[in-house]
Formats: sequence, structure tokens, C-alpha cells
Amino acid sequence: MNAKNIVRRRAPATGLEGLSPLLTRIYASRGVSNASELDLGLGRLAHFSGLKGIGEATELLLDALQRRSHILIVGDFDADGATSSALAMLALQAMGAAKVSYLVPNRFDYGYGLTPEIVEVAAARNPDLIITVDNGISSVAGVERARKLGIRVLVTDHHLAGEQLPEADAIVNPNQPGDGFVSKNLAGVGVIFYVMLALRDRLRESGWFDSQGLAEPNLAEFLDLVALGTVADVVPLDTNNRILVDQGLRRIRAGRCRPGIIALLRAGRREPERITAADLGFIVGPRLNAAGRLEDMSLGIECLLADDPGRARTMAMALDDINQQRRNIEADMQQQALEMLERIPAPESDAQRGLCLFHEDFHQGVVGLLASRLKERCNRPAVVFARSDSGELKGSARSVPEVHIRDTLANIAARHPDLIAKFGGHAMAAGLSLSAEGLDAFAEAFEAELARQLGDGAPANELLTDGELAATEMTMATAEELRNAGPWGQGFPEPEFDGEFILVNSRVVAEKHLKLTLRPAPDAPLVDAIAFNADVENWDESCERLRAVYRLDINVWRERSNLQLIVSDLAPLQ
Repeated sequence: MNAKNIVRRRAPATGLEGLSPLLTRIYASRGVSNASELDLGLGRLAHFSGLKGIGEATELLLDALQRRSHILIVGDFDADGATSSALAMLALQAMGAAKVSYLVPNRFDYGYGLTPEIVEVAAARNPDLIITVDNGISSVAGVERARKLGIRVLVTDHHLAGEQLPEADAIVNPNQPGDGFVSKNLAGVGVIFYVMLALRDRLRESGWFDSQGLAEPNLAEFLDLVALGTVADVVPLDTNNRILVDQGLRRIRAGRCRPGIIALLRAGRREPERITAADLGFIVGPRLNAAGRLEDMSLGIECLLADDPGRARTMAMALDDINQQRRNIEADMQQQALEMLERIPAPESDAQRGLCLFHEDFHQGVVGLLASRLKERCNRPAVVFARSDSGELKGSARSVPEVHIRDTLANIAARHPDLIAKFGGHAMAAGLSLSAEGLDAFAEAFEAELARQLGDGAPANELLTDGELAATEMTMATAEELRNAGPWGQGFPEPEFDGEFILVNSRVVAEKHLKLTLRPAPDAPLVDAIAFNADVENWDESCERLRAVYRLDINVWRERSNLQLIVSDLAPLQ
């Protein structure tokens, strides 16, 4: 197995007091220097007034409520889009909107965002106001078409803006030019949550709730959706996002959340009382995303909107089935991709800095997942394309920390104006489309741009860890302490440690996972470990010692709990 180089986090001096030495070290290495930064109460949430365009947005919404307008939510087809759509529906209904509906474009028929084509579909429903959630900042033509049809548009988004902004009636996006909001890392669901906070404040000020005989809604009831969308979209967990996620997790653990979230957790064999942010990201998020990848995200939104637990459970099981289909498709695609990779220089070589793959059998709903897997496996930026029904190639890109992938695509588009039809995204993930004839030219331009950015070097093949744990620290109590010290996630990573172990035994389970029994030191107790999706074909089961990068976990099986190491990287030692 090709192990990564280990780099250990350095913890600066801090003013943290009253914590264990281990937690002090972990928090400090993540930039926490004061105990007040660990206060994740709602009172520390950044105020909505810092968002550019929030005033225009609330006046637009107030007018729509007063006119009893038809408000149509147009969402994205992933978990962030689904939670954003559900939150907007529920919050607006709670605030007395006369008619609210939603529309999620089929990604295969209409592409991404508020395209002119999806506006035509929307127009058939006669909306007075369209609200985009988790999309719209790049929808220049779509917004123009809506305005020509007499439909007002409120764009709420978090993606990076292009050179031209849509001429919407209002735009709320912390990443639009001139916005001074403290957290640029809000997910789409976080943005619409802030818009609803501002709207409630404006309605209260106008006397709306009293005049309509409505109870003022407690928007904290929607924090379960905010937590789910934020974690599933893998946005950085800065302090503001950590507050949103922590508060949402608390509601879920207490059973005060949407029945659909409970049902999706149980479909993944997780009990709500003990969930962590990782469960939202790896259990609930993929089941929601599967609907948008393979079929229609409406099923995911309806699951989140369901008030009846039985109905939610039925839809959650359907989503679970779709997710299994997605896994099967992804496994086939991964095998095809690995066969293609055999013709590509080894990851250690600088001969090729990025991966650009296309296969006629690739499913366009799963190319993002495959790009992510290849990026992790080869430690290079990866772009994977599939052919759409129109014959155009739809690509999904995933990157490494050294390469801002959206800016990379922007540079390619500037140097080759006719090559990329459209693109958008973030530093680590992006989407694009181009003609089939342009694939070879794009692959060449992609490699040239990476060479320009990286020079003679290649992305560092490194794993950042929190150092070693003593054998006496490998306990259930330590695992529980770390679990409760979250939420952990992108930008605020769950603690991982490295160390050398005596290998007592190992075996392959489910054909792709390694189950291990390890001893941290000659006189230390045995500890269970598992390495998911390991390179089992190249595993040397005869080795006596190994080096592992791992995190502590508590495995619960048949009401019994035991310590388990979740291994992310391992290598035999001579």
C-alpha cells in the first residue's frame, strides 16, 4: 500500500483553560485560541444585517406576502438544494405565504440553475416571484428571461459569482462582490435561513403577525435542515457554520427534527440520539443526493417536507434503494476508470498533473463521485465527463488544496474562449460542459494550466494528523470526549492520529474492507480497527508491524459498545 507522508499539526500557545491537554492541543491546532470561541450558542450567530442585499430581499418578500403572490422556489438537485427548498417552503408557509411551491430542474434535461428553459417550465405555473436557493448567481440568461415574462426574481446562493451578475430584483449571496458578511462559507441552506431570519424581523416590525393572527414562528425549528445541508455540501465549518451545525445536531439528538431526517438516519442504521456531523455527511446526505443524481430530487424534498413519520419512512426507504443503485453504478464506473488509469503515469510521477477521463458508459449523475474518488486515490485534480442526451459532455471536477479548481477553469476559459460552454463551482469542486469534439483540447489545456500553477512540482502527498496517542489514551472515554467536542467537518477536521502498531491479525470483510486487531505497545490491551475501502489486493497480511493513521470511534453492535480505530491510511513496516 502506498502510504502518504505524515505531517503533524502544530498547536500554538493558547488561552484555553479547563480542558484536557489532548483537547487543548487539538483545538489550538485548528485556530481556537480562546475558550469563548467554543461557545456555540445561537447568541453568537452573526447578524443577518451584514449580508448585502438583505434589505431588498425582505422588502420583496414582504410585498409578495402582502399581495398574496404565488412564490415559486427553484432549487438545486443536491442535498444542499433539497434542504434549502424544504426550509424555504416551510418557513414561508409558517409566515403566512398564501401560495408557495417548488420546482427542481431535472439535471439531465435542463442543466444547472435557473436556465431559460427551466424558466419556461416555471412560467407555466404562473408564479409572481421566483426564489432561487443554492443556485442563481450565474443565471444571467435565466433571470433575464423571467423578467421579460413579468416574473420577479430573488436570487439566494453561495457559489462564487462570475464576471456578470444576473439582473435580479434582489441578490443575497455572501460571495457576491461588495458583500461584507463575516462568514463566506455559508451553504445555500444557510443563506436562505438568514433570509428567513431577516424576513421574520421585517414582518414583526410591520405588524404582520398580529394583523394576520399568526404566531411568530420559531426559526430554530429549521436548524436540523440547516445542519444537514451545511454538512452535506462540505462547506468549511467556520465558527458561524459550527454554531448552525451544532444547534441542528442538538435538535436531531433530542428528536425535535423533521420526520424525514429521522427516517433517513434509520435507513442508514443510525440512531438519532447519538449522531454526529459525520452521520449527516455520510449517511443522510448521500441518500438525498442519490435522488438528484439518478432520478428526481423531488422525492428527497418530499421526504424532508413530510409531517407523517410513516410517509417519511416509505420515502426514506425508496431513497435508500436509489442510493444502492448509485453505489452499483459508481462501482462499475470506478472499475472502468481504474483500467483507464493503468495507461496513466503513476501518481508519484510529475509527468501528468491532472486526470481527465471520459467513457461512453459513465453516468452523468455519478461523475462527481468518481472524480472525488480518483482525486483521493491519485492525489491529483480530476475531471470526469459523461455524455448527455444532447451529445454534450457534462463534467465534474474535484481538486486538491494546492489548486483552486473554479479559478483553473476560469483561466482555461479566458485562454480558450470557445472551449468551455459553461462552468461554475468552488475552490475544491466545480462543474462544466463542453462539446464532445473539445475533449482532447480541454485535456491538453487542463494539463497546461496545472503545469503553469504547480510548476515542476506535484501536489503534496501528505496527511495532516494530530500526532500520536499514548496507549493509555486509546480508551472509550477519550473517544467519547472527542465525539462531544465537535462538530467536526470541512475546515475543522475530526481529530486523526498516527502511530505504530503490532498487527495481531487481519482479514478482508465484504471484499473491500480490512478488519484488524492491533496492539499499540507490547504490554497494551488489544484494540479493534477497520480500514474501509482498502487496497486489499496489495495488503501484506504477513507483516508484523504497521503504521496507521486513524481516528477513535465507538462501535455499537447489539447494544454492546467497544473502542474501534477507523483507519484512513496504513502501511506495513519492515
